[in-house]
Amino acid sequence: MQMVMAPQLRQSLEMLQVPILELRAMIQKELEMNPTIEELAPEGPQLEIETSPGEPDDKSEMRFDEEFEVLAKLDAEWRDYFFQDIDNRPGTPEAEEKHQFLMDSLAQQESLQEHLMQQVHLSDLSEQDQKIAELIIGSIDDDGYLSTPIEELSQTSPYDTDHLQNVLLTIQDFHPVGVGAANLRDCLLLQLERMGKADTLAGDIVRCHLDMLARHKFDRIAKDCQTKLEDVKQAAAFISTLDPAPGRAFSSTLASYVFPEVVVRKVEGAYTIILNDDRLPHLRISQHYRKLMENPDTPREVKSYIRDKLRASAFLMRSIDQRQRTIYRIADAIVKQQQAFLENGVSQLRPMTMSEVASEVGVHETTVSRAVNQKYMRTPQGTFEMKYFFTTGLKTETGSAISNESVKRLMKEMVADENPKKPLSDLAIMQQLQKQGIKVARRTIAKYREMLHIPPSHIRKRG
Repeated sequence: MQMVMAPQLRQSLEMLQVPILELRAMIQKELEMNPTIEELAPEGPQLEIETSPGEPDDKSEMRFDEEFEVLAKLDAEWRDYFFQDIDNRPGTPEAEEKHQFLMDSLAQQESLQEHLMQQVHLSDLSEQDQKIAELIIGSIDDDGYLSTPIEELSQTSPYDTDHLQNVLLTIQDFHPVGVGAANLRDCLLLQLERMGKADTLAGDIVRCHLDMLARHKFDRIAKDCQTKLEDVKQAAAFISTLDPAPGRAFSSTLASYVFPEVVVRKVEGAYTIILNDDRLPHLRISQHYRKLMENPDTPREVKSYIRDKLRASAFLMRSIDQRQRTIYRIADAIVKQQQAFLENGVSQLRPMTMSEVASEVGVHETTVSRAVNQKYMRTPQGTFEMKYFFTTGLKTETGSAISNESVKRLMKEMVADENPKKPLSDLAIMQQLQKQGIKVARRTIAKYREMLHIPPSHIRKRG
């Protein structure tokens, strides 16, 4: 036996995943193909199912209320699938298995994380190590770099640093070559090692002279390596063929235009969530085709055609409504958790996981992941991708947690205010953060600095 995803459920999943401008294009396409659905003027009610005056003829061959009994069953299937209502959330293993199958069956470009997890399942890692691998892979960014240092993962998980490091070494043997590196130097070295060229001049340059290579100081590199200038240039040309972002091949094309689907405003001292759905067409089911369904003189084949189109129309409208409610509830959970951020900015961003929000909203974690994909939220602090609010955290001396994005912002402010003649080293930044009660390893500071594209202190020194 084989489970097959219904086309309507596939359509619903696609609507949840795509940003609003793509959703609008999908709706416009349906309007062109389905005559039983109409677009209202902007001032009309949205997602209205129009009814005709009077009761339908009981003797009509196909009463429309019977059609909506079918639609109600489809709607129940939709709710069971998406776990939208907490009270109606299915709890059986069979329901969970079906849900996961349907979520995984949605056709989409394979992500880097999915590509890596497939290799984990094919590896010789134990069941526990596979869980550790999943934790590490979840911290690998779209470029293929480990965005959360092993030390930080150890603090927020039950696994020690050495165990995490051993599993990371296995992941670094996966495809694409260079994945799981902490920085550009490690990424290039992993690629050189795979090609057996780690001990060549190119390897020496990457290990010890990457900063000078970036500034094309070939003569200084040749002097330090005690080799010919021409050899350095040849090694530099070879290094340029390596991939500085091995995970980028799995990244989907970014939208060229950002349209915030959620707007958060402060009204009378409380934050209000507004769905910015003005770009969505306002739809209704055509009264003309309903009357044709109720007319006993309408030929059977015509009714059969209209019935299929009406079912598609109603399901489309219900799917749009379900999508909007899902995004609203997730946005509401984010706003409740991030009050300090809304008041004071990124420095007060609170650590938050998709699992926490999924539990509060009453949906599956994969539903949250798809719902926030390429969706943006406009807040008093600026416009952010909704995924931005899901970050890991670091513990402070008081026992509270602070988001790693907040730490990065603090580092950025420190560097902006530093004395250009005596720029802050990674150690100095670590010590300043410790004075604020934030314990961060020096290696983590270096990692965050690279993510912020801040050069090392000796390069920042001026005057």
